[in-house]
Order: sequence, then structure tokens, then C-alpha cells
Amino acid sequence: MKKLALHWQILIALVLSILFGIFLGDYVVYVAWMGKLFINALKMVIVPLILSSIISGVANIGGAESFGRLGLKTLGYYLLTSLLAILTGLVLVNLIQPGVGIDLGLTQNVKGLSAARQSFGDTLLRIIPPNIFKAFSSGNMLGIIFFAMIFGYFITKVPAQKQELLTNFFDAVFEAMMKITMFIIKFSPLGIFGLVAKVIAEQASRGNLADVFSSLGLYMLTVIAGLIIHAFITLPALLKFVGKINPIKHAKAMLTPLLTAFSTSSSSATLPLTMQAVENNDGVSNKISSFVLPLGATVNMDGTALYELVAAMFIAQAYGMDIPFLQQFLMVFAALLASIGAAGIPMAGFVMITVILSVIGLPLEAVGLILAVDRILDMMRTTVNVWSDSVCTVIIAKSEGEKLKVE
Repeated sequence: MKKLALHWQILIALVLSILFGIFLGDYVVYVAWMGKLFINALKMVIVPLILSSIISGVANIGGAESFGRLGLKTLGYYLLTSLLAILTGLVLVNLIQPGVGIDLGLTQNVKGLSAARQSFGDTLLRIIPPNIFKAFSSGNMLGIIFFAMIFGYFITKVPAQKQELLTNFFDAVFEAMMKITMFIIKFSPLGIFGLVAKVIAEQASRGNLADVFSSLGLYMLTVIAGLIIHAFITLPALLKFVGKINPIKHAKAMLTPLLTAFSTSSSSATLPLTMQAVENNDGVSNKISSFVLPLGATVNMDGTALYELVAAMFIAQAYGMDIPFLQQFLMVFAALLASIGAAGIPMAGFVMITVILSVIGLPLEAVGLILAVDRILDMMRTTVNVWSDSVCTVIIAKSEGEKLKVE
């Protein structure tokens, strides 16, 4: 009997987990551990995988000219797509106005708000960690990426014999980490089943799903509409007209990491699968993917940027505030910076909304208004984040003259 492809296994696990969460929510404790174990396993490989992949990638890129060109292309793309996503959200939230007349009775207390104001202010300082080993243990991805890029670049500056030794070593470490990652990925259907079943059961246990969705339904539709426009129109248009790549072929190549991103709500946890998909299915070289994707999982958050702006505007409308155009422009800028400051972990973007709320003078506790539906939207915006990272990778690979399987 032919074995089901991994993306079909994940799809079946998603459907079963939703049914389990709704009808057997009381027993979710018996399956939730699988999700936790799966996430732990992915987190275990993230730091060594990113470190080895970036060092290997940068060392293989070559001199300063190639490194600088690739970096400028990548950052330019990330800023462009995030800005396009934010502007899409801004247009929709002004047209639909989901917050007008909303009942504020859903407000809840949110943990982590006291640190939210400093989290963005410290972002630039975190890029250069005072202790790299502490950055490894705490998962400071910006610091790890910066160190790996610098280390990889200066490998090209040592004598040829040592350069070859170091390059071969980190190539081998990266290859070993990918083998471990592929082993973990085999268990993704079970992990995703445990993760999604837990989320659904928690939502259903509150017993007021209908009330929540009716009150926040228009807000959810606004966010979802923006994500759909960005994912199905803006990004495929970039693929087709800028990269000369077939969007449908690329979407098929990315099916497994996209389903995993939806289930885990973590672009960082999905990174190993994304790297495997763009290299094996799209035909992108490791030199490109190992540089572009880890950077994207940390700083490129199109879906999060769109969501943050719509959420902040929704809260402002719910408080009866009329936001002038100039202030909306400042919110766009704040959303762009906040999306860069948001880590690739579940609900990070939710906390980072407080940066935008600070710009327009609303209380930080106002984010509690949208807490009830955040987890569902988190799954969707993470999928868009990962999709955008993959689109960037294939476009840059094509611009560097690589021959891809999805042209």
C-alpha cells in the first residue's frame, strides 16, 4: 500500500484534531503532550540549525560584494512586502470599520504587557549580544543571526587551508542538523494533532464561542480578508512578474511547511521544514536558503504587520477615536518596526501591538479586547509570514541566476 504524502497526513491530522477538540475536549490532556513534545523537538534544533546554516551559507557566498548584494536584496524585499501588507490592512480597516459600535465588555488582562514597551526599544541592542552563549541559550535570534553572519564572512578572510577546514566543518554540521530535522518532521502529523486539539478544546471549553465570534466577527473578517489579498494576490503577483516563477507550482512545493506553520503558529519552529521544501522541492541552493530564510523567520512578518495595524485600528475605533491620516501614517511606520521586533514565536505579534497602541495613546490593556480570537488569527498570519519568506527566497535565487524547478 502506497504511503500517504506528508502534507496529506498533516491535513488529516488537522481535521481529526478539530473534531477531537470539539467533541472530546475533556480528554485533550491525553493528546496535548504530543504537541508539546513536537514543539520542543523543533526548538531543540533551531539554534544549531540556524547557526550552522548561516555560517555555511555566508562562507560559501564568497566575498563582500556577493554578501552585500544578497543582503540588500533580502532586506529590500522584506521591507517592501511588509509595507504592502500593512497598506492592504489599512485600506480594509478604513473601509470596513470593524470596531465602530463594538462592545468593550470582552476586555481581558494580558500577561507580558509590562515588558512590551521595552521589547522594541531593545531590539537594536539585542542584535549585538554581549554574551553569545547566553544568546544561544535564550534564543536571541537577532543576536545569533548577526554573530553567524559575521563569523561566516570572516571565514572568507582567513588563509585558504583554514578557510576550507572551517567551511567543510560547518557544512557537515548543517548537513547533520538537517538529518535530525527530517527525522523530527516525520512525527509532525502527531505533533500537529496534539497542538490543534488543545487549542480547539480550550476555545470550546469557554462555552461562549458563538458570542465571541459574533462580537468580533467583523474584525476577524477584516484581518482574514487582508491576509487573503496579500497571500493570494500580492505575493503571487511578485512571484509571477518579478521572479518569473509559477505561483501554483511554488505553492504545491510549500504545502507541508505552510500546513505546519498554520498548526504551530511559529515561523521559527517551521523554519527547518521551509528550508527543506525550498531546497528539495523548489531547487533553491543552500547558499541562498541558509541566508534568506533564517533572516526572514526573524524579521519578515508580513502577516503579523498587517494584523498589528488592523488590530490597533480596531481597538481605536472601539474606543471611539477618530484617527487622522497623519497619525495613521505613523501607525504604519510603527507596525513595520513592531513586526521586525516580533519574534517568530506564537502570540509575539499580539504583545507587540502595544507598540502601535503607544503611538496613538491608547492603554496597553486594550489588547485584551481581541484576546479571545487571537490564537485563530495567529495561525493564519504565521502561515502568511512563512509563505512570504519562501516567496522571497525563490525570487532572490532566480535573481542570482539559479535554475529552479518551479519556473
